[in-house]
Amino acid sequence: MKTLKFAPHLVEKILSGEKTATWRLFDDKDLKEGDELIFINKETGEQFGTATITSLKVTTLGTLTDEDRAGHEKYTSDDEIYASFRKYYGDKVDENSEVKILTFDFKDK
Repeated sequence: MKTLKFAPHLVEKILSGEKTATWRLFDDKDLKEGDELIFINKETGEQFGTATITSLKVTTLGTLTDEDRAGHEKYTSDDEIYASFRKYYGDKVDENSEVKILTFDFKDK
């Protein structure tokens, strides 16, 4: 089964049901709709649940719509999005970066 890691503050949002989508850049896992996933707390390395990808859309960070943003943590500006994703993926992140928007059905462990 494929795994996705999440920062601790995002684990809390997933567990509460507030976060139902994740954005992934430079997908090295070949994520697809229907994939079963193990969700891991990035800080502790512990599994906190599983999920199934219920929908998947590919776009760029610069063309995200309000619909694309549903179920994801909120940002105040596009620059904040780029800065946030540069922490995970490095300086190559910009408005032309391809992003996979994954909506998921989460199951607590």
